[in-house]
This record gives sequence, structure tokens and C-alpha cells, in this order.
Amino acid sequence: MKKLLIGLAAAVALSAAAFWQFQGAAQAAPEVTFTDLQGHKVTTADLRGKVVLVKFWATSCTTCVAQMPETIRHYDELKAKGFDTIAVAMQYDPPNYVKNFTDTRKLPFPVVIDAQGKLARAFGDVQLTPTAFLIDKHGNIIKRYLGNYDEKSFMTTVEKALAS
Repeated sequence: MKKLLIGLAAAVALSAAAFWQFQGAAQAAPEVTFTDLQGHKVTTADLRGKVVLVKFWATSCTTCVAQMPETIRHYDELKAKGFDTIAVAMQYDPPNYVKNFTDTRKLPFPVVIDAQGKLARAFGDVQLTPTAFLIDKHGNIIKRYLGNYDEKSFMTTVEKALAS
């Protein structure tokens, strides 16, 4: 029975992932409010005019932790061009772990704790980490990344979005 439930959960997660695969026209990002660790609020509407990476992650996710230096580097290299990053810690991630990780790694972008899971649900019920969404200047999700991704392809997509 346990294996059946795990298999069912995986199927649901894959179905949700398939729902968020963008094969053509971009889809509007959900209208949400992000509240960072310092209490600053920003909405997806506030981010219009920027290219934004919304990255769902967890301190317990080895791939997420391994990707973080690259995420910091991309942010630092591109922020002057209108690129932003918002790191959304998953509901199950202990807040003190997130704060410690943010402080010790000196994350330069807003870090949000999705305490009630509302952000994950708004972005298609994100269950797996890392899952990231690239949002264009008009507020449309132009790419969804699950797990590791090709850096060259990512940078090409971001540069194209910044140029438009």
C-alpha cells in the first residue's frame, strides 16, 4: 500500500510538472506577494519590468545547496541589467535553517519562507526541489526548471529576456 501511495504521489507531481512545462506561449505568473526574511513585501506585479527567477528550494535539498553559488553568481552578474532572484524556501524547511543558510552564505537576493505553502500552490503545486520559474518583464513565465539545468541554455534564455 505504501508503495502504491508513493507511486501515486510521484504521478501527481509529474502531472503537475507537465502542467507547468511551457511549450509555446508564456503563461502569466500568479499574482502573489513575497515576504522576505526582513519583512519586506514585493508582489509579482511590482516585479514587472525585470526578468525574475523564482526559485523554490530547501536547505535539505543537496541539488539546491549545490546550485546556490551559481544562483548567487548569476544574480550578481545580471542584477544591473534588470535581473532579480527570489529564493522561496519550502513549507517543510525549518525557518531557523533557512535563516542560518541565508546568513552564512550571504545570499544577496530576497529569501522567502513559504510557511503555509501558498506560493508553492500558486505556482502549480510545487513539490520537488529545486524548481525554478523564469519570469519575463511582462510578468509571464517563460521557462520552468526542475532539478539541474544547462547553465549555457539558462544564460541564453535570460539574456534574450533581458534584451526584449
